[in-house]
Amino acid sequence: MAKFQNLFTWAVFITLLVQTMGDVIPLGKGRAGKIWHDAHATFYGDLNGGETMQGACGYGDLFQQGYGLETAALSTKLFKDGHACGACFQIRCVKDPQWCIPNAGAITITATNFCPPNWIPAPDHWCNPPQRHFDLSMTMFTKLAQAKAGIIPVKYRRVPCQKSGGVKFELKGNPYWLTALVFNVGGAGDVANVKIKGSSTDWLQMSRNWGQVWQTGSNIVGQSLSFLVTTSDGKTLRFDDVAPANWQFGQTYEGRINF
Repeated sequence: MAKFQNLFTWAVFITLLVQTMGDVIPLGKGRAGKIWHDAHATFYGDLNGGETMQGACGYGDLFQQGYGLETAALSTKLFKDGHACGACFQIRCVKDPQWCIPNAGAITITATNFCPPNWIPAPDHWCNPPQRHFDLSMTMFTKLAQAKAGIIPVKYRRVPCQKSGGVKFELKGNPYWLTALVFNVGGAGDVANVKIKGSSTDWLQMSRNWGQVWQTGSNIVGQSLSFLVTTSDGKTLRFDDVAPANWQFGQTYEGRINF
C-alpha cells in the first residue's frame, strides 16, 4: 500500500510538472515537440500584416527577414521575457466546430512579438499570466478559422524551424556599443547565448539587450567578426568571419551555415 501511495505521489508530481513546464521545455529535450498543449488564439492587424512588423523581439521588416506573415505574438507565459523569440510552433484549431475550418490541419509560425498583459479587471484578457495564448497575423488565423470567430481554442507544440540560407546578423550601434540582431535561425530557432570575436580579440561574451538583439561594449570596429551562437536546445555553431573587416553599422551579414 505504501509503495502504491509513493507511486501515486510521483505520478501527481510529474503530471503537475508537465502541466506547468510543458510549454517551456526546449526543443529536442524530453517531451518537447511530441505533446500538444492547450491554448487560445486571436489575431491582430489586417491581411496585409503591417501591424505585425517589428515588435518586442527586435525584428524589423518580417518580409525582408524571411518570416513573412507566418508569425505570432506570444503571451507572457510563452514569451519568457523574449527568450522564446525565434521559436517555431505548430498550431491547430480544436473543439470549436462553429468556427474551425474543417480539415484545416496545422499552421507553423515563428514567435516574433509579445502580446502584453492588460491589468484592467476583465474576464477575457487572454495574454495575461498564466494564459497560454497566440496572437496570430490575420493571414494565419484565417487558415484555421473564420475571422469573425475572434478567439478560438487551439492545440500547439514546439517544432523545428525550417529556414532558408544561413543565420543572419544585423549590426547596429556605434564604435563603443555594438548590437547584433540574430535572425533566420533554424532548428530550435530561439537563441540562448551569443559570443563575438574580432580578428584581433578573444571570444567576447555578448548579453541579451532585448528579444534576439545581443550587445557588447567592446570596440571591434575595423576587425572581421565571427560569432558563436547557441540555441535553447544546447546546439552551438561557429560562424567564422561572417562580417569582413570593413563591415558597416546598419548592414546585415549572412553565415554560411544554419542549425
